[in-house]
Amino acid sequence: MTDNLKGENMKKLINDVDSYVDEMLKGMAAACPEVVRVEGTDVLVRAEKGDKVALVSGGGSGHEPAHGGFVGKGMLDGAVAGAVFTSPTPDQVYEAIKAADAGKGVLLVIKNYTGDVLNFEMAADMAADEGIEVAQVVVADDVAVENSTWTTGRRGIAGTIFVHKIAGAAAEAGKSLGEVKAVAEKVIENVRSMGMAVSACTVPAAGKPSFDLTDSEIEIGIGIHGEPGTHREDIGTVNEISDKLLEKILAEGIYGEGDEIAVMVNGMGGTPLSELYIANLHIQEVLDAKGLKVAKTIVGNYMTSLDMEGYSITLLKLDEELKSYLEAPAATPAFTQA
Repeated sequence: MTDNLKGENMKKLINDVDSYVDEMLKGMAAACPEVVRVEGTDVLVRAEKGDKVALVSGGGSGHEPAHGGFVGKGMLDGAVAGAVFTSPTPDQVYEAIKAADAGKGVLLVIKNYTGDVLNFEMAADMAADEGIEVAQVVVADDVAVENSTWTTGRRGIAGTIFVHKIAGAAAEAGKSLGEVKAVAEKVIENVRSMGMAVSACTVPAAGKPSFDLTDSEIEIGIGIHGEPGTHREDIGTVNEISDKLLEKILAEGIYGEGDEIAVMVNGMGGTPLSELYIANLHIQEVLDAKGLKVAKTIVGNYMTSLDMEGYSITLLKLDEELKSYLEAPAATPAFTQA
């Protein structure tokens, strides 16, 4: 194994650890005509800039298709990629703000990780000094833990995708920066998630799994950066595991009988789609039994953790406004609906 493929036990389809993000972004831009890479940066923006409020998100790489996969009509206008599981620098985020801005303001959608929050806030200040109006929201949807390795407060995980979709639709509809921010905050107030892992992910630069599980163990409450969860236990059926995740989410007390909700069953990167659909079957049965009306379900890989095997469940309580924006058209590399 050559020096650029670090770690004796690592098998990765890469060329060089140091070019991982660069080649990924070039490959995405080559495959997806709706996005372009801003020269000299790790920023992807819409090929056709909209005359509207712009949405910018991002974070460390390794969560694909987040975040560049959601750049396009009806969702994000720009996404910035840091190194794997590492926040982009303020300068990188600043370049994304400048490239996405169409003169009507920029909303930053930030996942609640300390590095992301600090660096995005610094970038917002830099942009404001240049006369760009910037607002921000912070997503903290993970019910597993109150504080974690890289956060004060709850982590931002897969529920972020619902923020991208709904706030993006509001911006596409011509809403003002303040109105788009208010819609994003409404999503954040009503979205909750929790995940689990069958196996850990392997960060290319580390060359080994981020934690070890025996053949019979699973990790409950994992984050999206390879950090361990709340506890380990023996693996059970996927129905039993889903029950535990749903129990914690529903215990938040924001979902009541008769409510309309959206559901996301999100793969962590290494889980077969067939297994996610099996999980979804029981999730739907449980929600129906509790009198919750599922208006929309999406199943697939949306906010991953490299090659981790596992999944997360996200529930979003809907009102008519959120439902209309959720159903609005979108055209991005990773999410499209007419």
